[in-house]
Amino acid sequence: MQRTFFCDRCLTSIFMLLLLPAFAQAAVDPAVLAAQKQRVDVIKAVSPSVVAIFGAAGKGGGSGVLVTSDGFALTNFHVASPSGNFMKCGLNDGKLYDAVIVSIDPTGDIALIKLLGRTDFPVARLGNSDTVKVGDWAYAMGNPFLLATDFQPTITYGIVSGVHRYQYPAGTFLEYTDCIQVDSSINPGNSGGPLFNDQGELIGINGRGSFEKRGRVNSGAGYAISINQIKHFWDHLKSGRIVDHAALGATVSTDFDSKIDVTEILEESDAFRKGLRLGDEIVSFAGRPIRSVNQFKNILGIYPAGWTLPLVYRRDEKKTTIYVRLQALHRASELQKQAGQKKIIPEKPSKPGDKKPSPMPLPHAKQAATPPPEKYKHLYISKTGFANYYFNQRQQERLLQALNDSSNFSDRKGNWSLTGKQIDGDEFTLTLADKGIGFELGNDVYLQSLESGMLLDEPAGTGGLLAAFHHFRLLLSGQTARFTDFYYLGSEHLDGKNELVDVLVAIQTGAISRWYFNKSDLSLRGFDFYLTENSEVCAIRFEQFQTLKGQKFPSEIIIHYGNRPVMKLKIEQVKLETLENSKK
Repeated sequence: MQRTFFCDRCLTSIFMLLLLPAFAQAAVDPAVLAAQKQRVDVIKAVSPSVVAIFGAAGKGGGSGVLVTSDGFALTNFHVASPSGNFMKCGLNDGKLYDAVIVSIDPTGDIALIKLLGRTDFPVARLGNSDTVKVGDWAYAMGNPFLLATDFQPTITYGIVSGVHRYQYPAGTFLEYTDCIQVDSSINPGNSGGPLFNDQGELIGINGRGSFEKRGRVNSGAGYAISINQIKHFWDHLKSGRIVDHAALGATVSTDFDSKIDVTEILEESDAFRKGLRLGDEIVSFAGRPIRSVNQFKNILGIYPAGWTLPLVYRRDEKKTTIYVRLQALHRASELQKQAGQKKIIPEKPSKPGDKKPSPMPLPHAKQAATPPPEKYKHLYISKTGFANYYFNQRQQERLLQALNDSSNFSDRKGNWSLTGKQIDGDEFTLTLADKGIGFELGNDVYLQSLESGMLLDEPAGTGGLLAAFHHFRLLLSGQTARFTDFYYLGSEHLDGKNELVDVLVAIQTGAISRWYFNKSDLSLRGFDFYLTENSEVCAIRFEQFQTLKGQKFPSEIIIHYGNRPVMKLKIEQVKLETLENSKK
């Protein structure tokens, strides 16, 4: 038998080699080990909320993230659109869930979907993307190249390399504004997935990347839609609509001394009606200072169409603050086309030099329609202008039920008579009927026929107050079916101030009313009325209520026409007839 002999030096070397792992571990800075443990803990905590999205046929897909325990999840529009109205979603519990489309934002590249089958889904905690700084750590998680066939998300780790980035449209018309740039690897399939900070808070939705020669190789520059932008759109997304972003109705440019000046403005825009003119300098918008055209586009792009926001401009060294209602960025036909809805108004030809946007390249093509599971097919209702009208109906029902609980006058569909005094002491009588509205104020009499089809600014300079009260009677008497269109819009801050309200929209013969319900208690705060889409607003606010047979009815009403107060009505006597009594 052959023996092997080792010298003392060899034995010592072998012994040291065996001890090296222990020495190495002992030599690691405890702070490094703590940081490693924190990363592992964060990833473990947030991974259950990450969604792997696949088309209903099991092909194609992308990523998403759950944000409510009843299944609402965020993803990209360019992920949801080709996946169909129903899709399959995998979580890291190894289970595959059915999901349905809720709403889409083609401009902001966001879609809301709803996973089905549970009411206790794991959710991500929402962060504050406005506090994100360059150099912060960031986790990008999702399903790149559809690798997550076991539903375990891929995690990449890097830093925030830029904030408040503006990404020009390219290819379609999606536009990334005020977005977060990261060097965490984002590749095709990561689209729609979450970007977390080092505390495990959701700060963005990954969507675009700069790819080498427009190929599929990550170059280290990825872009995430800020979570604060999505917060602004949250209730709009829950509306089931095809939502749109805001436009000011004016364009700006930077002059030689870096001032931001108005170079064009539409006379029918609310900004023009509120006093903004050519040559005015934009100082701040929505509370944020403006120092470049990109900053202006960044800030404007994170708000929904229809919101009212403060704008400060300077003219002749004098600053003026106005509250501007933002108009829609796109025509309804453009949005419908993006959603693949065929019944649309013909498009205007594009102008030379128009830029075309481009989403992140996808690892899949449009999925063929697949029949939904029988038990879930009722959760999708098709309607032009909506991604899924089913969810809009649910929001309408929520607000109308709250209105009926406090102010149900559905058994009073006949003539209404309201009498009282204006704040200056003049007595008034307001008569509301199907054929017309009459208003006696002091020695003056005003009439609005509802049979001619022509609505007037009556009394003159109110924005159509009498026509507005016709909408008032229809809503409170439960006659919403008489509106030609009626839907839940989303939420906004009332008059651009702090109070957050839900919004119902009613349209009849071209006139539009927007009804405001306080988010906290669903009380009715008032409504805005427009004779036409671009007319000045008749703003009606309910200050006090009285009780009529257990139901609340406004007793003090304040009316403004644009910025100008018009009148304050104190209602002292109310007579609401049934339909049968009105016919006698």
